[in-house]
Amino acid sequence: MSGYRTTTVAVPGGDLTVGLWGEGTPSVLAVHGITGSHLSWGAVAARFAAAGGSLAAVDLRGRGRSGELPGPYGMAAHARDCAAVLDALGMDRAVVAGHSMGAFVSLVLGDLYPGKVERILLVDGGPPLPVAPGRTPDEQVADTIGPAAARLRMRFADRQANRDFWRAHPAFKVWTPAIEAYVDYDMTGEEPELRSRVSLDAVSADSADLLTEDALAGAWRRLRRPTEMLRAGRGMLDEPEPLYPDPVPIAARIPVRTLPDANHYTILLGDAPSAEVAAALSRMG
Repeated sequence: MSGYRTTTVAVPGGDLTVGLWGEGTPSVLAVHGITGSHLSWGAVAARFAAAGGSLAAVDLRGRGRSGELPGPYGMAAHARDCAAVLDALGMDRAVVAGHSMGAFVSLVLGDLYPGKVERILLVDGGPPLPVAPGRTPDEQVADTIGPAAARLRMRFADRQANRDFWRAHPAFKVWTPAIEAYVDYDMTGEEPELRSRVSLDAVSADSADLLTEDALAGAWRRLRRPTEMLRAGRGMLDEPEPLYPDPVPIAARIPVRTLPDANHYTILLGDAPSAEVAAALSRMG
């Protein structure tokens, strides 16, 4: 995978795992979503590196091989961890790319540490999502983490059983090596009790932070760094309604481009959409 390897970076509470692609000092830091890992970016990173770039992607605390790191969680805490990665890898004025919750983290990183960030690419995330009509913030947190919590409590007899679970996911109509690597990496434990590496405490705390704290809302108001967005034209489960159904208010503030055939997962892990994201990063770098 284009020189892929991993390293660790010391942060409060332990070591954060970081995936690296390409040669030399990375020019891009990529940040994954709420139940993802650095291999969410595997397809994009391999294409970016094959074109001569170098990219680092972090396992946020509570996910991947950073799954055992304790809290505090929240967007500001993740931004501090990402700033430590930038410093440890010698990444001065990096392009920061974030998918889903990673896009929220990227905005907060650019807000808290503008001197470390050159530009920001938001991938189907970033602009704050409003509380749904008729729901309280606590109820929306429960709505958000319910499906994730159910999956995180599941146990799998072996890696193939986990692959079969994901193959049935409506977002993945085409199975690729990047998807398989991503879902395999998430497994930990011993057969027949394999489980996700993702901490439910981290997912719960981060979901609450997005709706109740001001770090993200303030970062979006201020937008201290040049920012643009790639938006999936389809939703979390490949439904026609995308996560961001109306791009007009967003486009009034930052450039937005929609990938009409991508959904929330395949915008990173699908072959054609991942090429579009890699090309956007090459233009920004």
